[in-house]
Amino acid sequence: MKNNRKQMVTDLLKSIETGAAAPIDYINPHQYIQHNTAVAGGLQGFRELLQQLEPGSTRVNTVRVFQDHDYVFAHSDYHFFGPKVGFDIFRFEGDTICEHWDNLQPRPDLHNPSGHTMTDGSGEITDLEKTAANKELVSNFVNAILIQGKMEELDNYFDGDYYIQHNPGIGDGVSGLGRALADWAQHGVTMQYQRVHKVLGEGNFVLAVSEGYMDKVHCAFYDLFRVKDGRIAEHWDTIQYIPPVAERRNGHGKF
Repeated sequence: MKNNRKQMVTDLLKSIETGAAAPIDYINPHQYIQHNTAVAGGLQGFRELLQQLEPGSTRVNTVRVFQDHDYVFAHSDYHFFGPKVGFDIFRFEGDTICEHWDNLQPRPDLHNPSGHTMTDGSGEITDLEKTAANKELVSNFVNAILIQGKMEELDNYFDGDYYIQHNPGIGDGVSGLGRALADWAQHGVTMQYQRVHKVLGEGNFVLAVSEGYMDKVHCAFYDLFRVKDGRIAEHWDTIQYIPPVAERRNGHGKF
């Protein structure tokens, strides 16, 4: 490719903050499928979104960005109608972006029980030759543990309690996950993954895009995993409510 797709995505996201016009040309003006349910379809929908922002009100810091064939996915810290953390996925055809998905969650003021934020931690891409194996590991984890609830198989995916957690409500390690699940059960909070829609990866980083329910509310789950030596070593995520069809600005659906 004559253009670096990762840099194109980084520049496009930053243009939301700066108002730079040039990166908008990366979007295919004839075919841009929008899956953000709050934004109208096509290039015009993206332009309308920018027009809603008050000058100087938006900040975008893309922390890590990855590429899996025609897909580029980014993890960013936003101030976008309030402080948020988001994942964006862009699908390219040639040198233009023709499709976009995202998942945004309000960013809490406090760190999680282990002192981590939603975006800090490792960002170094390694083990490119293990991309396929790492994607398979994460796919199996989401299906076996998060969808089917086979908690007895946790040892297949973690190296003991060595596991860094960035979810704002959960501490490090399998033990931290266990404490959170026990607390949720005590307070009647439920989380149910039902379907995996995408698994994208580059080397030791894998993003799983899933659908399900959090406390009986229809949600999208975006989970980013860092894999080390065949085990999950670090995890970031966002959870976002999916509005009913009548409230969506486009007809393409969240996934």
